[in-house]
Amino acid sequence: MWTGWAATLAGVISGAVIGLFFQREEWLGGYSSYRRRLLRLGHISFFGLGFTNILFGLTGRVLVTVPGIAAVLMIASAITMPICCFLAAWRTRFRILFPLPVISATAGIVMLLMNWRAQ
Repeated sequence: MWTGWAATLAGVISGAVIGLFFQREEWLGGYSSYRRRLLRLGHISFFGLGFTNILFGLTGRVLVTVPGIAAVLMIASAITMPICCFLAAWRTRFRILFPLPVISATAGIVMLLMNWRAQ
């Protein structure tokens, strides 16, 4: 759960930093520009995957066992998604990295569900 709360804090901080420039209409090419959208996605992914990691941790307390690799995959998704968003906002060639956090989160959730069903 520590990762989830750390990601939530990172979401607040990244939002504060991005918020310093939001009033500039043409900042990063305007509100609907690719770069600005990816920065916003990176900011909100801190919250979304942070909350998901908190729920994962709470669910793990209900289950008898949760595969350790599932927890590692969930943590990896919370770390890699914002990084992928920020890198892709900087250089579009980094969008090729997006499968990493998506596969990590998907595999972690599937492992949790399979373990839950087995109990």
